[in-house]
Amino acid sequence: MHDVRATLRTCELFAGLDEGTVAMLAAASRPLEVAAGDALYTDGSPRNACFVIVEGQAEILREGRDGAQRLAVLGPGDALGEGSLLHASLHTTSALALTALSVLVLERDAVRASLAADGAAAVEVLSRVAVAINRRLQYASDGPVGRDKAYGSGATRTEHDLLGDREVPADALFGVQTLRAVENFPISGVHLSHFPVLVRALAMVKQAAARANLGLGLLDAEVAAAIDRACQEIVDGHHHGHFVVDAVQGGAGTSTNMNANEVIANRALEILGARRGDYARCHPNNQVNLSQSTNDVYPTALRIATVLSLQSLIAALDKLRAALAAKGEEFRTVVKMGRTQLQDAVPMTMGQEFTAFAVTTGEDIARLRETARLFLEVNMGGTAIGTGINADPLYPRLVVEQLRRVTALDLVLAENLVEATPDTGAFVMFSGALKRTAVKLSKMCNDFRLLSSGPRCGFAEINLPPMQPGSSIMPGKVNPVIPEVVNQVAFQVIGNDLTITLAAEAGQLQLNVMEPIIAFALFQSLQMLTAAVDTLTVRCVRGITANAERCRTQVERSIGIVTAVVPALGYERASEVAREALATGKPVREIILAKGLLSSSELDELLSPERMTRPRPLAPRGPVA
Repeated sequence: MHDVRATLRTCELFAGLDEGTVAMLAAASRPLEVAAGDALYTDGSPRNACFVIVEGQAEILREGRDGAQRLAVLGPGDALGEGSLLHASLHTTSALALTALSVLVLERDAVRASLAADGAAAVEVLSRVAVAINRRLQYASDGPVGRDKAYGSGATRTEHDLLGDREVPADALFGVQTLRAVENFPISGVHLSHFPVLVRALAMVKQAAARANLGLGLLDAEVAAAIDRACQEIVDGHHHGHFVVDAVQGGAGTSTNMNANEVIANRALEILGARRGDYARCHPNNQVNLSQSTNDVYPTALRIATVLSLQSLIAALDKLRAALAAKGEEFRTVVKMGRTQLQDAVPMTMGQEFTAFAVTTGEDIARLRETARLFLEVNMGGTAIGTGINADPLYPRLVVEQLRRVTALDLVLAENLVEATPDTGAFVMFSGALKRTAVKLSKMCNDFRLLSSGPRCGFAEINLPPMQPGSSIMPGKVNPVIPEVVNQVAFQVIGNDLTITLAAEAGQLQLNVMEPIIAFALFQSLQMLTAAVDTLTVRCVRGITANAERCRTQVERSIGIVTAVVPALGYERASEVAREALATGKPVREIILAKGLLSSSELDELLSPERMTRPRPLAPRGPVA
C-alpha cells in the first residue's frame, strides 16, 4: 500500500488540507485489498465508510427496471461513499471492483470521532463532502450519468474568443464558446447531458481523432495521451454534467462540438498539470479539434450514438417478445372468438393471439437492426464540406480505423465524403422503422385495452395486472394505465418522425444545418420507446391472465362459429342458421340440431377447438401438385 498521507492528498476530496488534518484522516483509515468482481458496497447496505481508490478501477451500478446499469468507472484518486461521513443512511448504488483494487477505508465512526476533537478540521472536511455532493447534484444530468470533478465555488476565470472576453465559472470544464451557446439557446431545457449516449459518442470520436493525429505525428504524444484519457473518462461516465448546451441549437451542431472540445481540453489540461482555461498547452480548436470539423464530428457522433442507443431498445424489445411468446404458450388451450371490424369472426386460441404479438415484435427487431446498418457509414475526414480541407490525406482512413477500435462497431468510411456530409437519409429511414415499431406497439396496447375492458360490461377476456386506483370518484375502478402510457409514447415517436423528415428535407447545398433537431427528436424517441417497452413488459405483459371460461362462453354463444359448419351445410343454409341465431338469441348448435341439419357427433367434430382454430382437410382429395 502506498503512503497513506500521499494517497489522501491525491484525492480531490482531501487535496489541500493542512498537514494535521491529513494526519488525522490517515490515522483513522485502514488499507483494504478487493478482488476483481467483489463488492465494496451494495445497494441498500448501510453507509459506514468512505473509500479512496489507490490502484485499480471500480464501477458504480444502479439497479434499473430490468437489471443493473453502469453509472461510472472510477480509478486512482477517486472517492466513493463520502456521504457516509455526513450521515448514516443506505447506499443507493453498488460499487464493484472491475480489477483488483487497493483502497483506503475511512470508517465513518473513526473519522467522526477524530473530527469531534478538532472543530476547524471537522468544518473543513465535512464542508468538502457537502460541496462534493452538491456539485454532483448541480452538474448531473437527469439521466444516469457519473460523477463530475468540479466544485461549485462561485469563482470565475477569463476566457477569450472571436467576440471578446467573458467570465467563465472557474469550476466549469466547458469554456467561453459553450457559455455563449448556453445563453443563445434557452430552447428546450434539455441539455446534451440528458442524452449520455451522445456525450459518450462525442468522446469516442474525439478519442479516435487524437489517436489518428498522434499516428500521423500531428499531435504531441503527451498532449495526445491527456486528450485520450480525458475522452475515456467521459466514455466511462465522468464529466457529463459539463455538457450543458441545449440539444436544440442553431449552427449545425457547432455548439455541441465546441462543448465537447472545451470539456476535453480543460480536463486534459488538468491531467497535464495545467489550469483550466490555460489553453497554450492544449487548445479546444487547435489540439482537440485537430483535423476535424463540426460537420464530420457531429453526424458521426449521432450515428454512433444511434447504434449504441438501439442496443438498449433491441434488448427491451427482445424481452417483450419473450414475454409475449411465454403468454402464447401459457394460453395455448384458451379458445376465444377472433374479431374483424370489432365483430365476431371465427374462433381462435388466445395462444395464437399472443404468439402473433411475439412474432410481430420479432419482425420489428429485425427491421430496426437492418436499418441501423446505414449508420455504420461515416464521413470522418471530410471536415467542412467533404473535401477534407485541413486534414491529412491519410487521416480519414486512420481515424475510421481508430473509431472501429474505440466503438467496437463495424464502421466504414463513406465512398464520397462530399455526398455523405449533408446526407441525412439514414435518419429518415431509421426514424421510419422506429415509427413502425411504435405504431405496432400502440396497436398491441389498443388490443390489450379492448380485451381487458370491463370487468363486467366489456370484453373481459384478459386481466391486466392492477397497477393503481383508477378514479378519484369511482371506487373499485382500475384503468389500463400501462398500455395507455405506451400509446402516448407512440404518438410522440410518430410526431418526432415527422420532425426528422422535415429537418432532413430542409438541408441545403453542402450541409444540413437541421441535424440538432434530428438528434433531439431521434434520441428522445429512442429513450422514451425503450422505457415504454421495458415498462410494458415488466408492469403489464408478464402479469396478464386469461379469463378462460368467459372466452369459451362467448365462443359458444357467438354466431361466428357458424363459419365452421359452412363446409358441411353450404353457405346459404349456414346463413339461414346465422340469421335465426341473431334474431332469436339461440345458440348455433341448438338451431342446427333442432332443424336436423347435422348430428350431435358431427357438430362435436366441426365445432371442436382443434377444427375451428387451425386448417384441416375439407374433404378427401387426390395428390396435391
